[in-house]
Amino acid sequence: MQANIETGPGILDVIDLKTVFATREGHVHAVNGVSFYLKEGEVLGIVGESGSGKSVTMMSLLKLLPSPPAEITDGRVIFDGQDLLTLAPNELLGVRGRKIGFIFQDPMTSLNPVFTVGYQLIEPLRKHLGLSKAQARQRAGELLDLVGIPSAADRLKDFPHQFSGGMRQRVMIAIALSCDPKLLIADEPTTALDVTIQAQILELVRELRHKLGMGIIWITHDLGVVAGIADRVMVMYCGLVVEHGAVKDLYNSPKHPYTRALLESLPSLDSNRAERLNSISGQPPSLEAEPSSCPFAPRCPYVFDRCRVENPVIRAFNGGSEDRQVSHDVACWWDVDLGAPRHVD
Repeated sequence: MQANIETGPGILDVIDLKTVFATREGHVHAVNGVSFYLKEGEVLGIVGESGSGKSVTMMSLLKLLPSPPAEITDGRVIFDGQDLLTLAPNELLGVRGRKIGFIFQDPMTSLNPVFTVGYQLIEPLRKHLGLSKAQARQRAGELLDLVGIPSAADRLKDFPHQFSGGMRQRVMIAIALSCDPKLLIADEPTTALDVTIQAQILELVRELRHKLGMGIIWITHDLGVVAGIADRVMVMYCGLVVEHGAVKDLYNSPKHPYTRALLESLPSLDSNRAERLNSISGQPPSLEAEPSSCPFAPRCPYVFDRCRVENPVIRAFNGGSEDRQVSHDVACWWDVDLGAPRHVD
């Protein structure tokens, strides 16, 4: 069991979430006791390499994974005073889209190609908010205008293929925001876009966050994106949270070897052009069994005996400024600053 990072008043508290997939070869333990929280108006960045459990964790919150093969075996997801994992399917429909908006990874395939953009915007407005067709159409035009689509009212009759990739992603954001959700989950929404469009989408989300005051969970493998948009960042590896803290704290002084390796693999404008980028050797371990030792041990330059037999729980790092408002938490037996094992029970 992975200890909670923190619990308290907020719009979302996730406690010891576990998700398993049944396959022909056996069970895949994709999420292994993830705990985190989100406060109102806050942006939490979630980073990690492909297969670390970022997307599966977020889709588990709203039970969006097909079951079978997926099964949520443990945990609680407290949102608006209720545990989402205990809700009946019809009750969850009142949460998805209405209270929690979700932007999926690929704007090219997330929109239905046979329906107009207007229809796909109007449908949730009528279903969740009970608006008339005329009211929903007016609101849909306002939403497209909000996300920066020119001639918004006229574009409602267009189909997704008539929009560029960046504009389709703006439409997806408009749909996710259509019912004024308290929480927006964005699952790598800029991955398929070029750098210029990425910057425009990030600026748009920053503006909407301040304008609407919603909480945001931003999933990405791009550490640069997180630095520009998030208040806190959570690093995942093998379905576990290995480090968490305020963006500046974690980037300036990473405490987990995996986080350090990720940051050292980023190109720098100050580095010598002939210098090779650092890479993380090896591969993530199989998830056929829930990790009983540190999953990063086979790839870690600081590994020692305890790492191979016991998986560390995440706990607050003992050090740094006493007035820090966000705890810096790490799941590691080794103190990378001291160059020695941590003194923990």
